[in-house]
Amino acid sequence: MSKPASEQLFRLVKSMSKSEKRQFKLLSKRTSPEETKKFVSLFDAVDSMHEYDETTLRRKVPQIPESQIPNMKAHLYEQVLRSLRLSSTKKNQVLQIMLYLENANLLYNKCLYHDALHLLDKAKLKALQSDHSTILPEILELEKNALRQGMRQNIEARSEHIIKEARSSVKTIQTINGFSNLALKLNSYYQKQGFIRSKEDLQKTKRYLQKNLPAYDESKLTFIERVHLYYALSGYYLFIHDFEQAYGIATRWLELFSASPEKKTYQLEMYIKALNTTLVCQNKLFLYDEFVTTHRQLIAIKRNKSVVQTKNINLNLFKTIYIHEINRHFMLGEFKSGTRIVAKFQNELNEIIHLLDKHTILILYYKIACLYFGSNSFKIAIKWLNLIIHEPDTTLREDLHAFARIIRLICYFEMGDDEMIEMNIRATYRFLLRKKEFGKYESLILKFLRDVQNVYSVSEVIGKFKHLKTQMLKLERDTYERRAFNYFDIISYLESKIEGRSIESVIKEKLQLRRE
Repeated sequence: MSKPASEQLFRLVKSMSKSEKRQFKLLSKRTSPEETKKFVSLFDAVDSMHEYDETTLRRKVPQIPESQIPNMKAHLYEQVLRSLRLSSTKKNQVLQIMLYLENANLLYNKCLYHDALHLLDKAKLKALQSDHSTILPEILELEKNALRQGMRQNIEARSEHIIKEARSSVKTIQTINGFSNLALKLNSYYQKQGFIRSKEDLQKTKRYLQKNLPAYDESKLTFIERVHLYYALSGYYLFIHDFEQAYGIATRWLELFSASPEKKTYQLEMYIKALNTTLVCQNKLFLYDEFVTTHRQLIAIKRNKSVVQTKNINLNLFKTIYIHEINRHFMLGEFKSGTRIVAKFQNELNEIIHLLDKHTILILYYKIACLYFGSNSFKIAIKWLNLIIHEPDTTLREDLHAFARIIRLICYFEMGDDEMIEMNIRATYRFLLRKKEFGKYESLILKFLRDVQNVYSVSEVIGKFKHLKTQMLKLERDTYERRAFNYFDIISYLESKIEGRSIESVIKEKLQLRRE
């Protein structure tokens, strides 16, 4: 077994829960005692390692000849998957459907065509109930074969019914693919650069949408087709910075689940995405009361013991709940209490950080850094910003890489560290130019930081702040420049400096005015 494959075995074993490991060992006892002993000892050796190392592994299992280890590792990998499949089938709709299909195939090959058709009926019903449309063509294909071989009565009526189902399933899959392909492409754009940056970006995105959005009549779409449509459209409107339209789509998406609550279980990951998109929109539109209500729905999933909490679902819930809990503190201007949330979840975050995608990690680092900035803990903010800045791959979320550098400069300004400003300002200029992130917003901040270094009287510094605020207020009305204000609330920061107040008090006052 090659090193990459061995590392796959290591990751698989380390992902198992205590109950899953216990189940595996019970199943392993079905083999011969001697083979079981070797098998379990190899499993325990892999499980005991914190990092995979071939030499250490071989030293831990001296009873297994080196020549046998590669084959035994490959066999162990397959058996672990088999054990996980057996323990998960009752909880997982897809696995249940696939088990029906697998057993139907076995019966078909035994010429037990009527029995195979009976299982295929069950598989089809479950696939339709849970909206797993992509599995239907395989079920229907085997059903056609079994029907040709073993059906003698009502064959014509059933044949016509299968043909209609096959046509319908192909059409549904084509529609879903069209919507999901669009969502995937838009997401890849967003993960690279963040929100649209220019008129050219907007036109390019609109052209892509017009070219790739399948023609549809929304009133005739199935539940799962609508789910994928709303996912794609809400992502599009978020990307182009139209939060009102995105919120309207997200609201319809959630209403879809409210009208069919049983679908929340079958399509749990998509339900979480619907809640997440709604929360993003409510955050951007400063709809605090609505945001809190939606956030409670998200937490309710985590607390619902009847919901199957797979590792994947738990990971999605953790990152979504955590990010939006931070966003809630931003909306309230409660930065100090927000940093306590970071401390509270720090251990859990450290445990799952290796499971998170790089995009989510960058977002978390940036939001945490902004919390510490808002609480005047500038050194700690710089520590989190440096995690983004020192990331070798700057092609992912170029916007976050750019604004991490901008905010770090402001941190140095707050700390009175002119030397670090001077050292980093040129590098920041070069980075912004190279990544095409040099807009008017960035230019104004860099110019301010350069100019203010040569000003020593308090009144002149305040004057510089006032001048920058005037320029920024004009910029905030610019369709393409206003995207920058989503990364850092420069207006509230400037008002806090001008008025000699904390940024917390400024934001709290604004929220109160919005709610009145």
